[in-house]
Amino acid sequence: MEKNNKIPARPSAGGENKIIETYAEDMAEVLQDDREGLVKKMIHGEEEHEKEKRNFSPESNKNKLFMFASFLFISFALIILFFFLFKKEDNTVVVEKQFTPIIFSDQSVPLEVFGLKKEEIVQTVLNEINTTKVKVGGVEGIYLLENKQIIGLRRFFSLIESNFTPGDNTLLINDNFLLGVANNNESKDFFILLKVHSIADIFSALRAWEGKIFSDLYGFFGLSISVDTNYLLTKEFQDGIVDNKNARVLLSKDDQAVLMYVFADDNSVIITNSQNTAHEIILRLTSSQKKQ
Repeated sequence: MEKNNKIPARPSAGGENKIIETYAEDMAEVLQDDREGLVKKMIHGEEEHEKEKRNFSPESNKNKLFMFASFLFISFALIILFFFLFKKEDNTVVVEKQFTPIIFSDQSVPLEVFGLKKEEIVQTVLNEINTTKVKVGGVEGIYLLENKQIIGLRRFFSLIESNFTPGDNTLLINDNFLLGVANNNESKDFFILLKVHSIADIFSALRAWEGKIFSDLYGFFGLSISVDTNYLLTKEFQDGIVDNKNARVLLSKDDQAVLMYVFADDNSVIITNSQNTAHEIILRLTSSQKKQ
């Protein structure tokens, strides 16, 4: 049996080239399509980017409008904020400065002294002392006002042009003080009650005031400067005891008390011309302390 020794025919060179050629062309077309798609995507992306830049650009009309509107809203909000922060209500009730009564008084009277000179203030107080209806043994508190506001110690001494210098520290020498009149049956006597942190805080100031205290206050006690009284302007105070309390007393030629200041307790000083008045104020101070 014969062997089949036929050898398959080899494909022609032209066919092989044709296959390779077709494959290359297909690849070229694919790459071409990909490049075109990529380019299109890049162009499209760039267009979108430019569009976004235009949208977010401050130069665009739309964004200018938004920025202007935002600025208006912020400005309006700030105006409202400042309005509420700094607005002063016309109908706000102003709480007047109140002074806690130092002692119990049977009655009290306010005296408006705004715009008055020293002599007019003295006369206003003196008129009240002379016409008071407080009962015998009673005490009337007198409160001086400026525009319906109770004045303090420092303002009082400023108004009467006093030489007394209590200093600015209200913790040492309180601005809360009391003017008043005590009805002792035979006389109606004026007094000033001062409150201090301690006697040591006011002692030096009072001693320095002794040379001028009579000239500052004589009018409130119904006195005047005359040939018979002018010696009191330079007469020295002397130590004394009033109601078992240390005091400094200005005496007349016949040894009658013209003016005194009494250290009523560790925190109180009474300025008056009457031992009876000093006694009454001391009793009321003691009573106030017991109630506290």
